[in-house]
Amino acid sequence: LEKVRPTDDELAQVMGHEIAHALANHVAEHMSVAMASTIGATVVGTAIAAKHEHYGLALTGAALAATLAIELPNNRTQEAEADRIGIELAARAGFDPRAAVTLWEKMARVGGKAPPEILSTHPAPEHRMEAMRALVPQMLPIYEAARKKYRGLSCR
Repeated sequence: LEKVRPTDDELAQVMGHEIAHALANHVAEHMSVAMASTIGATVVGTAIAAKHEHYGLALTGAALAATLAIELPNNRTQEAEADRIGIELAARAGFDPRAAVTLWEKMARVGGKAPPEILSTHPAPEHRMEAMRALVPQMLPIYEAARKKYRGLSCR
């Protein structure tokens, strides 16, 4: 975040996103998915290895397939969900939802080249920006209502 130099509204988006992970119980969900994925990969790898002599290779291949097919997509789904919940939390607290878009524009500029989305735990920055842009119109009335409600109060 130091390189991004977020505004208060952008920092509120980050905080909302992280709080959303806790509210949505993503850590427990991630652990459950990882455990199921590991068990599945072990069963498949063992079944393949029973017919072939390369047990380690079969197990590694099954684990990689489980990661690509189950765990990484689930992580990206959780990140997108935290983005959606986070922008609303920030708007309800009186922070401008348009800052979610500017935050991701800044993150994309300073982040460098990202790996292909299929290999990442997070959605591609351009997909996050698109999703945030689509949510802004829904969040603006919430933000405006919060600003009226909290008029005269400021954390800045």
